[in-house]
Amino acid sequence: MFENLYKLISGDIGIDLGTANTLVYLRQHGIIINEPSVVAINKKTGRVVAFGADAKQMLGRTPGHVEAVRPLVDGVVSNFEVTEEMLANLIKRAQRTSRKFGRPRVVVGVPSGITNVETRAVVDASLSAGAREVFIIEEPMAAAIGIKLPVRDPVGSMIIDIGGGTTDIAVISLGGIVNSKNMRIAGDKLNSDIISYIRDEFKILVGERTSESLKIAIGNVIPEDEVREAPIRGRDLVSGLPREVMVTDADVREAILPSITSIVDATKEVLETTPPEILSDVMNRGLVLVGGGALIRGLDTLISDNLRIPVHIANDPLSAVVRGTGIVLENLDDFREVLVDYNDDASPR
Repeated sequence: MFENLYKLISGDIGIDLGTANTLVYLRQHGIIINEPSVVAINKKTGRVVAFGADAKQMLGRTPGHVEAVRPLVDGVVSNFEVTEEMLANLIKRAQRTSRKFGRPRVVVGVPSGITNVETRAVVDASLSAGAREVFIIEEPMAAAIGIKLPVRDPVGSMIIDIGGGTTDIAVISLGGIVNSKNMRIAGDKLNSDIISYIRDEFKILVGERTSESLKIAIGNVIPEDEVREAPIRGRDLVSGLPREVMVTDADVREAILPSITSIVDATKEVLETTPPEILSDVMNRGLVLVGGGALIRGLDTLISDNLRIPVHIANDPLSAVVRGTGIVLENLDDFREVLVDYNDDASPR
């Protein structure tokens, strides 16, 4: 009876707590928040100045007493207090949308293979931020559910989730992850690759936002007939003065290809240690790309050519994980087997 009462007075939410972006799914409403995982703090007062998009605008542009920080690094909590503040803000915004006042149940997506201590940090931050009950699901499993793969059937499915801080490669069957690999090579690493390349080749220093914009605008991993180029502005390392140069897609490709190759090699390693029956399913059905990295031009073709299996890009790959948390939230009893048990001393499965 009390459980049904709580459903009436609390707006349960699902959260994709990403390094680059945080998305929130509100039960019976859908996705209501999609914001950068950035918080701006006034160091003099210790108070939060801005969240999300407003805070991201401040990256690299703040005065000395204001600091724009990312509370999550490589998909895990690096600053507990700021993460708690961010989650509290998200929960309050969800409650205003739902017009419900009870403490919500929360389903949170985390990278596969993170330690029990890292998982507990997410749980404790969520509880401190106002959650009544917290459920943890690994992001590749959530993404697979979100794009409607048959995760509970006796058939193998493979998914690659390329986020901001981590890349999750997982083979799923019968409601569990059969084989997986988590890498700290993802969108942020590609951005830093571009920064390093431009510094070395053009002797210009650019910021993270510039490199990310360049990656999105002209980035590709397979040469195209049409040459793409974009102007970038930064500080000349020789003169110290501002300078503008034109960067082509070939420059971006050369910068990011070593990291992309590492992702392809890691996928190959996962396939090599996957049971043959499941491998047969994957060869037949192909693997699916989700996350922001799935939008890099030519990545599906590159992986397919190297692994000789079909590769598909999910519809709306950026929201796959949060859609999965929403499906789990709406059907919690049916999906309890896919949730991570964090109440023992072992690492999450």
